[in-house]
Amino acid sequence: MYTFTKWCFGIALMLIGSFSMAQGTITGTVLDEDGTELPGVNVMVDGTQMGAVTDFDGKFSISGVSQGTLVLSYLGYAVIEREFMVGNGQTENLGTFTMEVDANQMGEVLITGTIDIAKDRETPVAVSTVRATEIQEKLGSQEFVEILNTTPSIYATKQGGGYGDSRINIRGFDTQNSAVMINGIPVNDMENGRVFWSNWAGLSDVASAIQVQRGLGSSKLAISSVGGTINVLTRSAEAREGGFVSTSVGNNNFLKTVASFNTGKLDNGLSMTGLLSRTAGDGYVDGTEFEGYNYYFGLGYEISDSQNIQFFVTGAPQIHNRRGFAPGLRDYIRYGADGEPRIKYNSDWGTYRGAEYSFAGNYYHKPLMAINYDWDINDKLSLSANVYSSFGRGGSAGGIGRGASGDQSFAGVWKNPNGTINVDRIVAWNTGSPVDDFGTIRQRTMIDGQFLNSGNQDRSSSNGISRRNSVNSHNWYGAIANLNYEVNDALTLDFGVDLRKYKGFHYRRLNDLLGADGYRAEDDLNNPGRVLTTTYDYEIPWWVFSSIDDEEKIDYYDIGYVNWVGAFGQAEYSVDNLSVFVQGAISNQGFSREELFRATPPEKTDTENLLGGNIKGGVNYNINDNHNVYANAGYYSKQPLFDAVFLNNSNTLNTDLQNETIIGTELGYGFRSGNLRANVNLYRTSWSDRFENIGATIDTAGDGLGDDNTDGDETDDIRGSANVSGITQVHMGLEIDATYRITNRLRANAMLSVGNWECDDDVTATFLDDSQNVIQFTDGSEANRVLPLDGLKVGDAAQLTWSLGASYDALDWLTLDSTYRFADELYADFDPTNVDGDGAYQLPSFGLLDAGLSLRHKMTDGKSVVFRFNMNNVLDEIYISESETNIRANDGDETYNGINTRNRVFFGLGRTWNASIRYNF
Repeated sequence: MYTFTKWCFGIALMLIGSFSMAQGTITGTVLDEDGTELPGVNVMVDGTQMGAVTDFDGKFSISGVSQGTLVLSYLGYAVIEREFMVGNGQTENLGTFTMEVDANQMGEVLITGTIDIAKDRETPVAVSTVRATEIQEKLGSQEFVEILNTTPSIYATKQGGGYGDSRINIRGFDTQNSAVMINGIPVNDMENGRVFWSNWAGLSDVASAIQVQRGLGSSKLAISSVGGTINVLTRSAEAREGGFVSTSVGNNNFLKTVASFNTGKLDNGLSMTGLLSRTAGDGYVDGTEFEGYNYYFGLGYEISDSQNIQFFVTGAPQIHNRRGFAPGLRDYIRYGADGEPRIKYNSDWGTYRGAEYSFAGNYYHKPLMAINYDWDINDKLSLSANVYSSFGRGGSAGGIGRGASGDQSFAGVWKNPNGTINVDRIVAWNTGSPVDDFGTIRQRTMIDGQFLNSGNQDRSSSNGISRRNSVNSHNWYGAIANLNYEVNDALTLDFGVDLRKYKGFHYRRLNDLLGADGYRAEDDLNNPGRVLTTTYDYEIPWWVFSSIDDEEKIDYYDIGYVNWVGAFGQAEYSVDNLSVFVQGAISNQGFSREELFRATPPEKTDTENLLGGNIKGGVNYNINDNHNVYANAGYYSKQPLFDAVFLNNSNTLNTDLQNETIIGTELGYGFRSGNLRANVNLYRTSWSDRFENIGATIDTAGDGLGDDNTDGDETDDIRGSANVSGITQVHMGLEIDATYRITNRLRANAMLSVGNWECDDDVTATFLDDSQNVIQFTDGSEANRVLPLDGLKVGDAAQLTWSLGASYDALDWLTLDSTYRFADELYADFDPTNVDGDGAYQLPSFGLLDAGLSLRHKMTDGKSVVFRFNMNNVLDEIYISESETNIRANDGDETYNGINTRNRVFFGLGRTWNASIRYNF
């Protein structure tokens, strides 16, 4: 280690250029409110380009100065100004600077008036903030959202283990019901509410901070913050002149390079910042090779003392192979060793032509562009307007079609002994060669003298297997404007509008015929009998403005339209130790759908308009300098998602449409002292009037669903769907988090969250056939069933989590840190139509230890070199992070750690490591 440290420092010295003789040198240390050193603070001599950035110890040094005003600024903290004077050739220590949190200073980011940042000891919501330095240090090769795993009531997992495939739950709610925003701009998909983190994998490079507001939060917009709001704040074009370059390596050939530069504010009022990065590797899970890029460009212009305009564009084009679904637990064990599961197992890939070939992948590019205008009209009135757009292009890779005995690409005869896909055998089948199907020789037949593949529904010997792309592209435009009026020193009013327009394209296209002569496309009722031969590459879609009209589409083709018109208002009152806010918003969502394949002629529905909104408020009282208490409450009437408006991927309108109802309440307490910061929160969220349309099979003899058919006769089973209305969940819990400065060198942090998330009340499901007619039992009654949901635990996220961490400055240039986190009360995800009174089964608890170290070398001119090493899951714990199925273990069933091996699960990653070196200039 000592040799490697000397090598790092040697590189740093080589990077140093010449420096001028100093007139004098000033030094100092910057701390935050709890006395913790604050790295990354901009320290500038006013009116000059001279400055520095505080190091990991919060220290700075500026040479070549004599006298002037020192200006200290950091995202989320009030600016500090202090005059200084130093003699020629002397060094003056200016002592300690303590920075206080001030959300008004969030103007350092690109968008100001439309961001709702919680203020410590003022905004009455539960909030956690992760700073850029912590992201840079501890994220390493983890997914972006995993940095939040030590935040109360957050559960983030790798899910399938592919690049950007992670997911996050806040207080038991996924991103369909938790808002994600970038600089105040909502990015949840307008149709399904999801956030695919592979589209935003580069945010860790450009983030100045991440603020998580749990619960209904303080956002003025009518957003889906049932669980909470994640607001990512990006770097500013007004940051000081300088930048950095870094390189990271890790397990499984992980390699990442980043370069960034800021001009600072120029004499003409312009400022620019830019960043480029590339990440690639083989992936920890088998067959998950990936390549991703990230770019960010910001441009700012100060029009006058009262007006400025800012622009930014960011995107993360990427391609990665992944697991298309969770493998069966029995397959993990089958392809493991000595009865232990192979947690890296992936059923969806093989090799072809000497390279990795996957039947499950993702390729996407979703740039976000925004222009923000800020105008201080007078001392009391200000306007902020933001116009943005997003163009998403890409989709997923997968198999389509069947062969031999009707198996799809990931099953049966197409498997190698090690569980991978035998792509060469698929090609042999597609081209007419005989295939040994477990002792039976089979050979496909020709159609009109050709070997033609087709869709999954065709199980005949004439079918073959192709690789297709499922495309989900969109065009999205939006505008947010906010007018702020300061009535007096105590009362502030806000009024604004929120406009969005979205068009989503959904279809499939051929990627690889795998040796076949063509593809029979029968799903377009307006163009039947087509034979297609054109294929489209599975690659990063760099250009996002191309038309899709001329692409040859297969299987399905539909377009979703969502229009949003919203208005909001807020009143804030703050005097002495008391602060109060009341906020209200209203929105109209218009949904329509265009069917281009399965309607003759193509049909576009009328717009279905749904009105929703919310009202919420809260109060905070600072008892004294150490203690504060707060409370908040809110009511939401939330429009359902697109799939609840139009059923079964069709133009069939749901006649039982109603808004979902959310009622949230929260109580909180905070403690602040020189060494200790602690927060305690109690919350309750009721989420009711939910609607789900779920695929299901009904036994018309009246014996139950197809999965629990009791008469053994499947001839009377009908495949259809279930309309389930009135689902209610109640999420209650306790959250505690604290940081404690034990000594000047030793700091500790802890978190505990205890949740009780349950379904409330039984509901009734109505079962429909493919034509949306109510299925009839053989006795003539309608196929309805009471679902016993009352009291069942909500699955898919750990309801009990805690963590304990520490950071120790062993030397001035060496810091060691470690965190242990524990998860329990984790239940399987479950289909409401297929549960009994016992609900979801519980997965085993697990605990993970992460550790890291930082080496740093500071130069006299403010430049620095930092080396970082992280090891995650140090103890190589084998654990299941989630289960996609809910099959309980009965007597005689094969089990693993008490879990029925028929379940499809995802294991968490084993031990991983990464190392990086970063040069700041």
